[in-house]
Amino acid sequence: MAETITQPIASSPMKRVLAIRDFLLLWIGQSTSLLGDQFHFIALSWLVLKMTGDPLALGTVLALGGIPRAIFTLVGGAITDRISPRRVMLAADFIRLFISALLAAQVLTGTLQVWMIYVYSIVVGVVSGVFAPASMSITPRLVPSEDLQAGNSLMQGSLQLISFVGPAAAGAMIAVFPDVKVGVALAMAFDAFTFIVSVVTLWMMKVGGEVIAAQKTGSVSMFGSIRDGIVFMFRDPALRAMFILIAVANFAFGGPVIVGVPYLANTRFVEGAAAFGLIMSGYAGGNFLGILLSGALPKLSQKLMKVFMVVMFAAFGVGLGALAWINITGTAVVDMFIMGMLNGYLSILLITGLQRNTPKEMLGRLMSMVLLANLGLAPLSQAIAGAMLRWDIPVLFLVAGGMLLACAVYLTMPGVGSLLSVRFLGEPSQSAEVGENHV
Repeated sequence: MAETITQPIASSPMKRVLAIRDFLLLWIGQSTSLLGDQFHFIALSWLVLKMTGDPLALGTVLALGGIPRAIFTLVGGAITDRISPRRVMLAADFIRLFISALLAAQVLTGTLQVWMIYVYSIVVGVVSGVFAPASMSITPRLVPSEDLQAGNSLMQGSLQLISFVGPAAAGAMIAVFPDVKVGVALAMAFDAFTFIVSVVTLWMMKVGGEVIAAQKTGSVSMFGSIRDGIVFMFRDPALRAMFILIAVANFAFGGPVIVGVPYLANTRFVEGAAAFGLIMSGYAGGNFLGILLSGALPKLSQKLMKVFMVVMFAAFGVGLGALAWINITGTAVVDMFIMGMLNGYLSILLITGLQRNTPKEMLGRLMSMVLLANLGLAPLSQAIAGAMLRWDIPVLFLVAGGMLLACAVYLTMPGVGSLLSVRFLGEPSQSAEVGENHV
């Protein structure tokens, strides 16, 4: 039997979702783990650049992690719908805990070599790919539909707040030690500790109905289950348009930011690792403010929402293109903050609209398709960005900005922006209410 979600009496949706024990445990554990992820990213990126001095090497490391992560999101979505999000997340966190601890030990003892980082990146990419759709589909199984936006706001708000604090803290930790490997090793060790917290909180969750998903999909093969998710996505015009938009936008934005920003910090900004952390924190801080605004401001009409999406992508294009010449850390922080604020505002509406309009038994697979659009082209984007940085820095950011301006034009095409705005702002469909709230 699935566990019945009791709706606590509280004055606000935020208080109601925090009164749900399993959601509170999830929020604490995942927020802690996300802080560790920020330390891991900053430390690994800085370590690779210091070991090799080559932006292409950093792009390769990120690509080797990104390719299996993108591929295995589809597998992760199918496994999630068969088993349960919680069990998938537990298994993935155990593996990542071991790898983070091993990395910390090898960095500190000086036994880590670049080829080992390549191997670790592939393994972590596979595990993260399986983990991601589970983490995106667990909240609507714990939280009632009417409070889902509040639950998503808490989860995503915590992510962005941590992304704001984490990079700056990690950059400061690394910069404070004359020996880079000491700071990097401590950052990796901290990441391992946060996985322990995540494992404990997931283990403590009292959930039922974990076999219901398997009963619904057990007669379908793994590949058949993945195929059903793909068909579900592409038969819906709004979801199909969203998939295309997310894929192109993330290809344009991901590589130049993930590879380009640390390279700019290492070669252009005098603050070095601290500049890297501050710039990434600026983007996260903007996201956090945007998420708060999405909950505080009245919902836009469908017409205004379409206009907002066009303006947002145009602003992204201009903002990313401006990094071609910005050479002051503070200016770069403000630039990334503005882009983050626009992105954060839209992200909660997108996530909540998708979750509300998806049958519970299909959530893992739909989230895996969204993640595929988000991550599928990221390795190629990162590799191309690394190569282009060797050739011409301004051209990389100008081309990427132009692609985001093209996304804004795409949204003005008949039907595209309107379809997406209806999905973001519409009431939950009847199909979304099918199925039990279970993990």
